[in-house]
Amino acid sequence: MTAASTSNGPRRSDPHRTVDAVWKQESATIIGALTRMVHDVGLAEELAQDALVTALEQWPGSGVPENPGAWLTAVAKRRAVDHIRRARRLDEKQHQLAQEQHRHPPEQPEPDRLEPEQDDALRLMFLSCHPVLPTAARAALTLRLVGGLTAGEIARAFLLPETAITRRIADAKRTLAEARVPFELPEDGAELTERLSSVLKVIYLIFNEGYSATSGDDLLRPGLTLEALRLGRLLAALAPEEPEAHALVALLEIQESRSAARTGPFGEPVRLHEQNRGRWDPLLIRRGFAAMLRARDTQRGRPPGPYLLQAAIAVTHASAATAQDTDWQRIAALYETLEALLPTAVVRLNRAVALSMAQDPEAGLALMDTLTTDPALRDYHLLPAARGDLLMKLGRYAEARPEFERAAALTHNTAERAFLLGRAAALEPAAPQGPTLAEAATAFLAQDTMDPATARSYGQTLRRLRTALGDGRPVCGITADDIAGVFALAWGGAAATTWNRHRSAVRSFAAEARLGDLAAGLERRAETPSRARPIPSELLESLWSRPGLPLREHTLWRLLHDSGAPITTVLALDIGDLDLADRRARTASGWVNWRAATALLLPRLIADRTRGPLFLTDRRPGPARRRGDRDLCPDTGRGRLSYERAEYLFKHTTGPLDPAGEGWTLRRLGAGPHRTQTALRKRG
Repeated sequence: MTAASTSNGPRRSDPHRTVDAVWKQESATIIGALTRMVHDVGLAEELAQDALVTALEQWPGSGVPENPGAWLTAVAKRRAVDHIRRARRLDEKQHQLAQEQHRHPPEQPEPDRLEPEQDDALRLMFLSCHPVLPTAARAALTLRLVGGLTAGEIARAFLLPETAITRRIADAKRTLAEARVPFELPEDGAELTERLSSVLKVIYLIFNEGYSATSGDDLLRPGLTLEALRLGRLLAALAPEEPEAHALVALLEIQESRSAARTGPFGEPVRLHEQNRGRWDPLLIRRGFAAMLRARDTQRGRPPGPYLLQAAIAVTHASAATAQDTDWQRIAALYETLEALLPTAVVRLNRAVALSMAQDPEAGLALMDTLTTDPALRDYHLLPAARGDLLMKLGRYAEARPEFERAAALTHNTAERAFLLGRAAALEPAAPQGPTLAEAATAFLAQDTMDPATARSYGQTLRRLRTALGDGRPVCGITADDIAGVFALAWGGAAATTWNRHRSAVRSFAAEARLGDLAAGLERRAETPSRARPIPSELLESLWSRPGLPLREHTLWRLLHDSGAPITTVLALDIGDLDLADRRARTASGWVNWRAATALLLPRLIADRTRGPLFLTDRRPGPARRRGDRDLCPDTGRGRLSYERAEYLFKHTTGPLDPAGEGWTLRRLGAGPHRTQTALRKRG
C-alpha cells in the first residue's frame, strides 16, 4: 500500500496509525522477501518487526515517507544482510545466489508472471498454510504473517488467551523449521492443487468463525470476516489463474453482504428468509458477482470445484428479490452436485434443508434423519436446530421443542443459545412425565455414598447421554435402544476399558433410577492388557534438552520416568509424603523412588512450600470448581494438577518429537526396563 502523500515531501500525519495500516497491508510482502533471503520465517518476522520499530522511532520526527511500504522493506532487507554478515554466511549466500542465477538465467516477464514481491507473498501464504501444521495453527500463523495482526488481536478474535495464541504461533514456526519446509511454490500440478486447497480452507475457516462465532456473547466477529475477505482478495490477486480462489472471494463477498441484516436490535440471529434484503450491501454483492465471472472465465472447461459450487448457491440467493423468489430447485441441485464432489455430513445437512424448501419438509426430514447417527455431527448444534425447524413446520411441536433445547445445549454461543431457547419456549411444553434426564442425572451424582473419582467418571458418561438425548427428555421414556445408539455414536471405536467403564455407569444409573436394564443392548467387551511401549532414549534426550521446558512438567515427567509408578499415584503425592534425602515418597501402596535428575528438580519445584499437593494447577479454581481441602494448596490456593491436564500438556509438547505427529501418553514415560526395579516398592 502506498500511503497518500502531499507534494511538499514526507507527510506529518499520525505516524503510529500509518505504521499500523502499512504493516497490515505490506507484512506479507516484507516477510516473504526476508524469508527468501534468510530461509527462516521466524527470523524473517523478527527482522521485519525491527524495521517496524525503526519506523516508529524515526517517522514521528522525519515524517512518513512517500512510499512507507518500500521504506520498511528496504530497512528490513538491510537488517537481513547485516544478520547474514554477522553469521559469516554471506560468501556462502552469494555463492548460492550465483548458482541459482546460473541455473535460472533472467528472462523477459510473461504477461501473467508474478512480480517478485507478489511471488514472495504467495510463497508466504502457502508456507503459513502448510499441511504439516494443525488447522488451528495455520489460521493463527496466516493471520500473524500474512494478515499482519498481533497476537493480541488474534486472541481477541478467537476469544483465547494471548499466551495461547503466542505459543500456537511459536509452535507453528518451530514445526516449519524442524520439518525443513522449503520457501517455494510447488512445481507439481497435483501438489499445487492440494496446497492451494489448504490455503483456501484456512481463509474459509477464518471467515466462518467471524460469520458465526462458535463461542462468546456475539453471533458475529466482523474483524475476522473482513480479514478473511482481505486475505481472499490477496490470494486471488496473487493467483489470478486459479478459479477456486476467485470463487472463494465471490462466496465471501456475498456472504459478507448480509452481515448488517443477520442480527436484530438485541444481537439475536435473524434467519435468511426473515432478513430485510434492503440492508444487504449492494456493492459487496456486485463485487461477488464480478468475482464469480472471473472464476468462470478461468475455469476453461475444468469441472467446478467446491467453492465455485458454493459461490453459485450464494449467487442464487443474492439474485432473488425476495425470499419467496428464491430458486430452491436450483439450490437443491447445486447441493446435490456439491455432495458428489464433497460428500461430508455438513453438505448433506445443507442439502436436506434445501430439499425441504424445494419439495416439502417431509423430504428434507427423511434425508436429515439419516444423519442422526453420523459421528461427524454428534455435537453439531445445527442438526437438531434444523430438525426442530422441520418438525415445527410439520406441526409436530412436541418433538420440535426438545430438538431446539438440545441444539441450545450444544452451542457455545450465547446469542444463538438464547435464540434457540426462545424458539423452544414458544412451543407448548409436553405434559409432565416424571423427572427429566437432567434431573435424574443430577440426583444420581449427588449421592453421598459415591467417592469423588467415581462421581467424575459417572459424570462423564451422563454428560454424554444428556447431550445426545437432551436434558428435557423424560427419563421414563428412555429405552435400551436409545442408549445403544448413543454408545455406537460416542464410543463405538473406543477401547474395551473405556466402553466397559461407560457401560457400568449406565447400569448403575439405571438401577438407582429404577429404569430397568438400559444396558441390555450393550455387550461387555473383552479387555486385553496392553503394555505401553517405552519412548526411545534418543527421543527422551531431545525432550529433556528442549529449551524452555516448564519446571512443573519437567519434574513430573522425570519422576514418572524414574519411578515407573502409575500417573494417578504420582499426581496424588503431597509434599508431606516426600523423603528428599532418601529419594522416595510414601504412598498407600508402597514407595515411589526416583533418581538424581528428579532429585535436582524437586527442591526447585517445592520452593518454600511445606504442605499441600506436590503438582499444582496454573491458577486458583473458580467458585464453581471448588475442590476438597486435600486437593488445595493452603499457601497458594491453587488446586492439584489433574490427570487430564497433565496428559494434554505431555501430548501437546511431544507432538513434534513423535514420528507419528500425535504426541505420546504419559504411560510411556514409565514403560522402560527399570520399571520392575523402582515402581512402588513395598514399605518394609
